[in-house]
Amino acid sequence: MTAVHGERPVDAPETTRGRRVGFRSHLRAEVVAGDAAYLLSDGGVTALQGEQIEALVPLLDGTRDLPSVLREASRTIPAEQAGRLIGRLAQAGLVGYSAPAPETPADGVRGPALAYWELAGLDGAESLQRLTAARVQVLTVGGVTADRVLEASAAAGLSAVCGDARESVGAGSAAQLSVVVCDDYLNPQLREIDALHQVTGRPWLLARPGGPTAWLGPVFVPGAGACWSCLAHRLRGHRMSEAPVRRALGLAGPVPRPAARVPASSSAAAQLTVLEAAKWLAGYRYPSQSSVATLDTLSLTTRHHELRRRPQCPDCGDPGLVSAWVKRPVTLVSRPKTPYGGGGHRARSVQEVQDRYAYLVSPVTGVVDTIRRDPRAPQGLHCYLAGRNPAVGGNDLAQLRAGLRQVSGGKGATALEAEVSALCESLERYSGTLQGDEPRVRDSLRALGEAAVSPDSCQLFAPRQFRDRDRWNALNSSYHWVPEPFDDRAPVDWTPVWSLTERRQRLLPTGMLYYGGPQEGPASMPAGRRSLRADSNGNAAGSSLEDAILHGFLELVERDAVALWWYNRTRQPAAELTGPGGFGDPWTEELIGVYRELNREVWALDLTSDLGVPVFAALSRRTDKPAEDIMFGFGAHFDPVVAMRRALTEMNQLLPAVVDARADGGGYGSTAPEPIGWWWGATVGNQPYLLPDPGAPARGPADFPARCRPDLRDDVDTAVALLKNHGMDMLVLDQTRPDIGIPVVKVVVPGLRHFWARYAPGRLFDVPVRMGLLSSPTPYDDLNPVPLFV
Repeated sequence: MTAVHGERPVDAPETTRGRRVGFRSHLRAEVVAGDAAYLLSDGGVTALQGEQIEALVPLLDGTRDLPSVLREASRTIPAEQAGRLIGRLAQAGLVGYSAPAPETPADGVRGPALAYWELAGLDGAESLQRLTAARVQVLTVGGVTADRVLEASAAAGLSAVCGDARESVGAGSAAQLSVVVCDDYLNPQLREIDALHQVTGRPWLLARPGGPTAWLGPVFVPGAGACWSCLAHRLRGHRMSEAPVRRALGLAGPVPRPAARVPASSSAAAQLTVLEAAKWLAGYRYPSQSSVATLDTLSLTTRHHELRRRPQCPDCGDPGLVSAWVKRPVTLVSRPKTPYGGGGHRARSVQEVQDRYAYLVSPVTGVVDTIRRDPRAPQGLHCYLAGRNPAVGGNDLAQLRAGLRQVSGGKGATALEAEVSALCESLERYSGTLQGDEPRVRDSLRALGEAAVSPDSCQLFAPRQFRDRDRWNALNSSYHWVPEPFDDRAPVDWTPVWSLTERRQRLLPTGMLYYGGPQEGPASMPAGRRSLRADSNGNAAGSSLEDAILHGFLELVERDAVALWWYNRTRQPAAELTGPGGFGDPWTEELIGVYRELNREVWALDLTSDLGVPVFAALSRRTDKPAEDIMFGFGAHFDPVVAMRRALTEMNQLLPAVVDARADGGGYGSTAPEPIGWWWGATVGNQPYLLPDPGAPARGPADFPARCRPDLRDDVDTAVALLKNHGMDMLVLDQTRPDIGIPVVKVVVPGLRHFWARYAPGRLFDVPVRMGLLSSPTPYDDLNPVPLFV
């Protein structure tokens, strides 16, 4: 017997006495003599070959019991052999046993229904019995009606009644399932309905049949899987733009939308809702029943949005989980590197990371609404965009629209690397956003003593910046916003961080560790925010905790080195991109070729500081018009080749903003004054520090010490020792969210500089002198007047 296409197996019943044996209702058997017996259904075609099968198939028409089949088959097939064949067919889900057929003619409904449920892998007769006995309670929320759902239920033979939630979900109710029809999945009444079902244990199906896009599911099962609050948490993240309207109208729930539907779309959605209810009641289970299915009735496209339980959910999980997580010591373990990490040394391949976290890309149940290739990027360069960037400060909507960093982005040498990079950056920033369950202690810096780290040692604003803050803030973008001076006597919210250097817990202000969150009202915001600023410096996601810590550290090193160069305008050695001994490879040569076709020149600088970790700046300028549209990207890594690759791919991310720039000054992808002013006015002639130092030899990979370590833990240990030798402490905050899973950290090293305008005394002025780049510290008034705008 040869099966060309298999069906889902169904166990044979324990006893077959008095039951008819035959092919399942969804199968039509046709024998082609000398060829095979064909079983046809909507699920495919199965070919059964062999003379004995051809003889046996006509006897399996469902009119005989097993003894009768074996008796008649014995004329051509030994009974024992025929029994084995029937058993194999039953194990394959092709043959089943049923009660004798009724003597009355079929009404044209039962037969197709049996076939439908058997095609789903169920016992058709049992499924129909369950549906006949089932009771469904239909509930409405938000002023919608259930008329179409009730009509569809009646047509499907379901016993369904509409009632009040409190009365109908009581312990004494006979309903096996609730169908909740709502106007909006964020209607706050749904939380009460969910709580009632949690008490009684009854599953419930949520649906929004109205609207051009119908929503259906999930089936919430109390005590198993996600609850409504898990779903609502995700949905709110995609509805942040309506928060000002909601506050202005004083609404506890979502802002109502105008009705947009036609009778056919509503009826179709209602029918699908009842079908989902019937499948559940019949006993059919499949993974997408825990998802939200959306049906665009205009395009007839559907999508399933996977919903997973949030372990820290306040309604179905442990709301103290994040707090306990953050308070734990950060413990490093051996983490071998994969050779396929992409863009840096990683513990998992790029493909593995995508496979593991791609489900988080969804405009309904995801953290990232969508990831897409930047349509402005030239062919051959890979730039991807993903979601809004919560790390960007400021509340001015026009300013947010105009800026360069308003969405998360991804870079890489391949499309997959760039796409996964964009995903990881979005997950990193989501994890670093305040959600209200982070641990906090409220006290003053003075009262907390040496356990607390002063934010002044991390933010590094100069006294003069505080004195001139009103004028400065009026002239500069939100990137360079100067807060109020920190008052060490004022009560402030603090969050524990772990010192990898001293192996003990320290405290940093919550307001500089987490971005402003989606929660509304002053109670959710940490005290002291007027003097604190959270940004993405040192934030990193990784395929392991060690991976994330390493890359958070490397970002701090990179931005520190960039600040030393940029604000002091020092001349730096060239980093050779081509030729023998340079950083050139086929990918780099292709990149330079793409830029050349765009009338652009590309070069690189070695920005490596006193820390010794390779840091590079990749730069490019237009050569065919007066405005040079100079752009840049930065990269740092223990491996100089990786550091250069990261600088070049980061530069690529800026290219879409200038690729369509015209000689008349138009065509830029941003309207923010800082980058526009730079692109219009900056040239290598008036900004000579952008060019390599003509008196220094160009550097290649061989000019940097080899640091090939196979384990990420060794890299992190090296970083900690390096900072300790320079008198600095590495502080780590584990921002990993239990519901996301990807390791995310914020690394803080007091004393290292941000590449935004932070002019406090220290490394910014001292290191260039120690390295022999300057003979004396740059006077405050001679610092680069152009704050770095990326």
